[in-house]
Order: sequence, then structure tokens, then C-alpha cells
Amino acid sequence: MSELSVKHLLGIKYLNKKDIELIFETADHFKEVINRSIKKVPTLRDTTIANIFFENSTRTKLSFELAEKRLSADVINFSASQSSVKKGETLIDTVNNILSMKVDMVIMRHPNPGAGIFLSKHVNASIINAGDGAHEHPTQALLDSYSIREKLGDVQGKNIVIVGDVLHSRVALSNIFALKLQGAKVKVCGPKTLIPKHIESLGVEVETNLIKALEWCDVANMLRVQNERMDISYFPSTREYTQQFGINRKLLDSLNKEIVIMHPGPINRGVEITSDVADSDQSIILEQVENGVAIRMAVIYLLASKIK
Repeated sequence: MSELSVKHLLGIKYLNKKDIELIFETADHFKEVINRSIKKVPTLRDTTIANIFFENSTRTKLSFELAEKRLSADVINFSASQSSVKKGETLIDTVNNILSMKVDMVIMRHPNPGAGIFLSKHVNASIINAGDGAHEHPTQALLDSYSIREKLGDVQGKNIVIVGDVLHSRVALSNIFALKLQGAKVKVCGPKTLIPKHIESLGVEVETNLIKALEWCDVANMLRVQNERMDISYFPSTREYTQQFGINRKLLDSLNKEIVIMHPGPINRGVEITSDVADSDQSIILEQVENGVAIRMAVIYLLASKIK
């Protein structure tokens, strides 16, 4: 059997193209499983997985938990907001305490970029990064690419635009790495203040005109404005942002082709996209959610097979 080239999933930038292909092939298999009447497989019956979330998360946490349970793993959930972390316990102490319970794998979301990498050097368990600050969110990028592949047949050669708050988005960075690795062309679009300064060095183009970006693309991945990460105002008002960078039905219908609409969630309806776009036939937002479970099952299964 093929195996991943890595022991942890810390970021897309540590994967190669073969890793992504293997994850997708494995996800295809698990997608069949989760659409059967009996949705569980006994594959990881002897594996214990700890979900450690130092930041709030609903969708990602639920998706990982469901993936773990579908694989019959034992699951420990740990929310840092209700733990000794508030009393000053360090990250390593927290995790070592959990590992002393004989945990094989840790799924971690943390506000600090690089927290997963730091952890992987200090603890003897497989680490999956479920989002570290505004740095990476690898499973989201994998499920996004997988959803594009499912809808359009392939990612290679496709034109993908990432629209919105690229500066604060871990989804954007992971997506850029994953899409480029698979041979897609990528542009980013948003207010100049929300585009990182040296983003072109990643091999992406910046387009500040939304209509031009949409005319060019096959897929538009709409990011929400992350107000909770902003300490200053990056644009005059939400209304002005929506006028310049929001997608509504009228705008979609004015294009000379049909494009695919994606969103990593949670959606600010009426800001980056209107409901009639989010719920339309062109949107694959609900497919992304379903594919998230299959992709996370695949990643957990492939990493678990490397635990000795």
C-alpha cells in the first residue's frame, strides 16, 4: 500500500503531489462508506485520538469528531477554554498530560502560528493541524481541492480565485499551496489592505477588480471577513465591502459563463455572498461540508497506519 511521506499533517507545504493524490483516493473510498446505511468501519478500533481546541470551532471540530467515530477510534475532547490552560499551564504540559493517557494522535487548533510544528518536535504522537492562527488549515484546503475535483473532474489547469480577507485567512494560504501543487492557476482578490504584501512570491496574481476576477475564474472561493482577528479597520464599512467584493445573483447572472462558488464557512450571508448565491446550484458549499468528513477520515486513517 502507498503511504504518506509525512508522519504529521502540519501544513500543505510539507506534502507532495503524490500525498494529495493518495489522500483523495482514500477519501473516495470513505465517501462510499459514509453514504452507506452502516456508516462505520472498525479500522481504528485500537486508536485513541485527542481533539485539543485552544480556539473556538464548531464545524471543524464536529467534522473531525464524526470522522474519528466513523473509523471507530476512541475520542477524547479537550476544550482549552475550560481547562488548566487558563491557569497558566503550558502547551507541552497540557499535551503531555493527555499523552500520558496513551493517546496516539492529536488534532489541534491553536491561535499561534507554528504551534503544531512546535508540538510535533516535543511529543510522541501524530499531530494534525486543525488551524494555527492565520497560518495554515490543511484539511480545509484538501477538502476544498477534493470538492473542485469532484465537481470539475480535475484541479489541474483550472482557474481559481480566492476572494476576500486573504490577510487573516489560514484557509487562503493552505489553499494556495494545495492548488499550486496540483497545477491550478490562482488569483487572489480583495481590498488592497486585506491582501498580504508579498503574496505574489507564492506564484499567485493579485486582482483588485472582482468582476475581472470572476470573468477569469472557473471557481470562486469566497472568504468571510474575519472581524475577530482585526485590531484596526481595513475598509470603510461592511456595506462598501459588500458593494465591491460581495457576490449576488445579479452579478453571477451577468457573467458570460457559469462559475462554481465555494465558501469555507461560516458564511456571513449578505456580506461576501447573498443567500440566493449560497443556496444556488452553482454553490458546492454543502458538498464541501460532506467531503470534509471523508477527507478527515482519509488523513486520520493514513497517518494512523504510520504509528508504530
